[in-house]
Amino acid sequence: MAKRTPPEILAKQTVAQSRLFTIEAIDLRFSNGEERVYERMRPSDRHAVMVVPVTEQGDLLLVREYAAGTERYELGFPKGLIDLGESAIEAANRELKEEIGFGAHNLVPLKEVILAPSYFSSKMTLFIGQELYAEQLLGDEPEPLEIVRWPLAQAEELLTHLDFCEARSITALMLALRYLKS
Repeated sequence: MAKRTPPEILAKQTVAQSRLFTIEAIDLRFSNGEERVYERMRPSDRHAVMVVPVTEQGDLLLVREYAAGTERYELGFPKGLIDLGESAIEAANRELKEEIGFGAHNLVPLKEVILAPSYFSSKMTLFIGQELYAEQLLGDEPEPLEIVRWPLAQAEELLTHLDFCEARSITALMLALRYLKS
């Protein structure tokens, strides 16, 4: 298949802005002459991390926290934004300490993912964290997170758990299981 030429960006403009998000419209002209207006979140240099922590006892450590988007508590893996000047691996270890009270001596990157590339450019690096050690850092969560231990031997059962439905957590789990089998 021949390499495709990306569409020409004719214009960009901010159409909405909040404290957290800026939405922009981009006018595009495709190589066949067609023109369209797309809306997206303005690209940001801040990316994120998510870690699948695995204990020496063979448990996965998850957190249950409130998600405003679904208006309920969701079960998933520790995650958060990479701070300015911080590497992805440093952010992963910091998030573990803030959210579950453990650091990891062994953090292995599994894959960099994008949630919805039609609307967002932000990337998230997924890690598996092993050789955990106790260390707590103060996080920015508004309430204490519930830590859930889940036996690694029953990890695939998480896929049918009602509260475990975030696509990034599911992806991280599948990649971690593949990594552990290799």
